Amino acid sequence: MSGTVTSLVTAPEAGADPVKREQVEVVAAGVAGDRYCTSDAGGGGGHFALDACAVTLVAAEALDVVREETGIDVSDGRHRRNIVVRGFGEGMDDLLEATVAIGDARVRPTRRRPPCAHVEQLAGADGLASALSGRGGLCCTVIEPGRVAVGDGVRIVEPDPETAGAAIAERLRRKAESSREAESSREAESSKKTESSRKTETSRKTESHD
Repeated sequence: MSGTVTSLVTAPEAGADPVKREQVEVVAAGVAGDRYCTSDAGGGGGHFALDACAVTLVAAEALDVVREETGIDVSDGRHRRNIVVRGFGEGMDDLLEATVAIGDARVRPTRRRPPCAHVEQLAGADGLASALSGRGGLCCTVIEPGRVAVGDGVRIVEPDPETAGAAIAERLRRKAESSREAESSREAESSKKTESSRKTETSRKTESHD
């Protein structure tokens, strides 16, 4: 499964108008120039440094649904999420707790970012928070800094531990099942050979008596 970056958005400080960018630099503390990033890393003041939400993602599919259902178009960045991604569905469930490569950067989405009345107020769009409910995006920590540009690929480098563990368990189960089938096949073949040898020996004895 893979996706694509369709839009990049930053805001220099809380409440400031969003700015669409063609490329951004993801640093250890977030997106350089954005309100979520600490000032010593090129950010806009670090108001959200303790929010555990250094980088925010939102699905392009979610914004499409919001526009179709409500007529509200926030493709101009009024959703106030840093990176818009297409290819993982409205909720981007597969990305949670996974290590995700976005351009040259690596991030880990740790939780959902629910929309709030403040976002709706700043966007000037009544009903936006409700429309984004359940599809408001993801909060990410930065694993590896790097440059991200519109059009860059997005892919899961490592799935979340639970999914990875389940995958390993499934591989082990299939391996064990395959081993059992192979053993059963060998036993059946050995049984056939034994039966064939027994019949041959019986036939020889019969011919000898004759």
